[in-house]
Amino acid sequence: MPKQQNTPGHSRTLTKTHKLSLAGVATLGAAALAFSLVPGNTQQASADSVAAAPVAFSAEQLKPATAGLSGQLADAQAAAAKKKAADAAAAKKAAEAAAKKKAEDARKAKEAASRSAKRAAVKPAAAKTYANNLDGWIRQSLDIMKKHGIPGTYDGLHRNIIRESAGDPNAINNWDINAINGVPSIGLLQVIKPTFDAYHVAGTAKSQYNPVANITAAANYAADKYGSIDNVNSAY
Repeated sequence: MPKQQNTPGHSRTLTKTHKLSLAGVATLGAAALAFSLVPGNTQQASADSVAAAPVAFSAEQLKPATAGLSGQLADAQAAAAKKKAADAAAAKKAAEAAAKKKAEDARKAKEAASRSAKRAAVKPAAAKTYANNLDGWIRQSLDIMKKHGIPGTYDGLHRNIIRESAGDPNAINNWDINAINGVPSIGLLQVIKPTFDAYHVAGTAKSQYNPVANITAAANYAADKYGSIDNVNSAY
């Protein structure tokens, strides 16, 4: 076939109309090809497409889970911090109580030691002792008389004792009127039983023969009848 010759009136450049026509044909062809590739069962294709598609999570979907974990961690940390603070407070309180008790125990111990020292420093006065003779009997009687407010002096007692019994605590008068009446005078100051019983001084023996009891009873009687044993210069 003879080659077609380009005539001067035809240009090799495609016109705008030609371009649009070719684009339309290409588009229709692609659409037909795509339609021919789609399976007849649309639902099956959709299911397969969903199954084959990878599962994807967006950042928005992960945010709630992350926030939840962060909150739990924050709560756990807050609880731990609270417990630690409570334990520290309890330990501090226990330490303060222990320190207070220790101080109180030390104070009590110090006070007890002070009381013991004071008791040791203040020694009880030793009991006064008296000689077991006329001098000792008179002196002991004077102390008892002073305690009970009975007047009398050492000289007054001694003078009357020597006259009445010569200092013999067992002396007894068996010849005077009292002896005749069955109540003889007995002891250092020759006191009869009724007089001794009436003027007996508490704290002394209840016996006319006891020298101290005899002296104090006689001095008590003389104070009542004569004002004091010092005023007696004869039998009374």
